[in-house]
Amino acid sequence: MPANLVPLPLTLGVAAAMLTRSFAEAGLDGPARDARVLVAAAAGVGTEMLLAHPDRPLDAEAAARALAFCRRRIAREPVARILGRREFYGRAFEIGPDVLDPRPDTETLVDLALGLVREAASAGRRLRILDVGTGSGCIAVTLLAELATAEAVATDVSAAALALARHNAAVHGVVDRLDFVQTDVADGIAGPFDLIVSNPPYIAREVIATLEPEVRCHDPVLALDGGVDGLTIYRHLAVAAPRLLVPGGWIAVEVGIGQASAVEQMFTEGLWQVPELTLLAGAVHAARDLAGVLRCVAVQAHSSVVR
Repeated sequence: MPANLVPLPLTLGVAAAMLTRSFAEAGLDGPARDARVLVAAAAGVGTEMLLAHPDRPLDAEAAARALAFCRRRIAREPVARILGRREFYGRAFEIGPDVLDPRPDTETLVDLALGLVREAASAGRRLRILDVGTGSGCIAVTLLAELATAEAVATDVSAAALALARHNAAVHGVVDRLDFVQTDVADGIAGPFDLIVSNPPYIAREVIATLEPEVRCHDPVLALDGGVDGLTIYRHLAVAAPRLLVPGGWIAVEVGIGQASAVEQMFTEGLWQVPELTLLAGAVHAARDLAGVLRCVAVQAHSSVVR
């Protein structure tokens, strides 16, 4: 949408059509959807207003914002990064350059986790949750918002990520039930917890350079790099889980394509023959995302865990 071709006065509908055409020509997926979201944001209205009133005028300032948004999206910056927020599980989360842009796939992990502990929560049990690598805080905050009697600890190696997670927790009214700890995985964390959740970095290091620009150029490497085979953090979690879980507690994680079996084995059998890992021999659950990909694995600690 070159500036010298922008007609004035411009309307919401015309601007959306122009951005849609530009995005389609650039080969972007979902050009009409992205155009509607960005034009509505530029105008300070919801997409429902754009759809209901496409003839509503767009002033020069809003048109300039729409043009800037258009250029950024054509440069392959994700819409959520442009807006600085992402909808997750029905709530808006602020995001920034120091955290992963939450994906709809991760809502599958939240669904799985809630299913594992909701009965205990309904019975009035005050659950303790550990969210490893919290990033924007979307998992921990969502779980606390859904489980009124739960409390949680959120860890991350990034101080900036923890600050953003704290902000999101405050926005959604759960900050008083959520502690934040800057650490690597769960180093220095004291249990016990009823539930450990994590969406760790799980991309094999050599694969990162092949990812789409929206991911490769905008998500922090720390949130992507899972080591040589993508499984580094799962190994750390497998060692930490036995000392952190209550008897009968659960560890639930998001995994990459093709990783579910290896991660399940780590949590149930013990990759390096560490005796404590054999205690993770209870029930196993798995969940698929909306695309049918096996996306999450959960393993229950045996009821005879001894610390």
